Amino acid sequence: MGNRPSSSRGGAVEPPVKTTLFEKQPGPGGLTYRIPALIYLRDSATFLAFAEERSSPSDSDAKVLVLRRGTQQDDGSVQWSACEELQTARLPDHRTMNPCPVYERSSRTLFLFFICVLSDTPEGRQIITGRNQARLCCVSSQDHGRTWGAARDLTDGVIGKTVRRWATFGVGPGHGIQLAGGRLIIPAYAYYIRFRCFSFPVPFTVHPRAFSVYSDDLGQSWHLGTMLQGSSCECEMAEIIDHEGRSHVYCNARNTRGHRLEALSANSGLYFDRPRASPKLVEQRHGGCQGSVVGFPAPEFVVNDDAASGRGGSTSLLSSDAQTWLLFTHPTSRGRSRRDMGVYLNRSPLHSSGWDSPWIVHAGPAGYSDLAYDAGAERFSLLMECGVESELERIAFVQFTLNDVTQTVYKN
Repeated sequence: MGNRPSSSRGGAVEPPVKTTLFEKQPGPGGLTYRIPALIYLRDSATFLAFAEERSSPSDSDAKVLVLRRGTQQDDGSVQWSACEELQTARLPDHRTMNPCPVYERSSRTLFLFFICVLSDTPEGRQIITGRNQARLCCVSSQDHGRTWGAARDLTDGVIGKTVRRWATFGVGPGHGIQLAGGRLIIPAYAYYIRFRCFSFPVPFTVHPRAFSVYSDDLGQSWHLGTMLQGSSCECEMAEIIDHEGRSHVYCNARNTRGHRLEALSANSGLYFDRPRASPKLVEQRHGGCQGSVVGFPAPEFVVNDDAASGRGGSTSLLSSDAQTWLLFTHPTSRGRSRRDMGVYLNRSPLHSSGWDSPWIVHAGPAGYSDLAYDAGAERFSLLMECGVESELERIAFVQFTLNDVTQTVYKN
């Protein structure tokens, strides 16, 4: 099974070709696949696509993480292996959720973070009772995901007594990052309990807050960053290098108030400034949806649509406040339902107003997603939940280029 990047004909950008990697089985008892995570390993030209395998669409029926391995071909296509279960990524009597991979360049070690939740305990019950049933875990691989070590339960060593203030927590879902300076970062969030009464949380005082889990010793030990101020949930992060060479960690988090939240850190993700709502990144009503963000080197020149189609246009230098641009994916619908997966470009990533109008890569039901960037080929890849009648029908893979996105921006 292969996949090729999108192309444009007659100046119009076509939606990228989709390759279904995980598909819901028919019938009420059919397996469902949710919560995509994607990473590209340039050393071996390999994609690793992760998802949760569930016995139903319900979070409480998650069972095990599954993986498909894709090999990038010289002609731009991707050849995919069969689906396999990650048998070591689990704890006894727990369900495995929220895949979040990160690659450490120096040691060439791939870490896969996830949470293990006791039995079928729903998230809502943990929030109401204030009794966390989640564990922070990871497995690692030295051969680009072909084999994996045993699961490590990091909860006590990394979170410790702090977990008593958390009703529950999660990582990602999606990918982690390694900063230019070497720090590894796993995005995370926890439902923080502000007040208790007779050991139970005071109603309406438990709110999610995003933060980082980081390592400065090649993944040997991990530590907690400081939580964002104010309510924020599932998140992803990216590194932004400004024009003076300074590093900023950017956090893009799920929110329940109609727009995504953004925050910046000037100290490698340890502390973030006060989050701000992004007016151009819309969240769906009643809870929102997870989204994905990736940073990439800002091009010096970008070909505009007239130049690409031979109508006399020219290349132009696009203004930016940094050496890094951002790409973000999320459903673009403004109502309750999750629909129309959009790809947003930000050429001024240190400002929330820098987002352009989205390019729709899937018209119809769409949900969670994860982005990856291949710097060598200057190509983006996206793993997303999507379908015709429901976003739970399949998890599909697409590829595209910055030129695909910018042509759409110029048309708008």
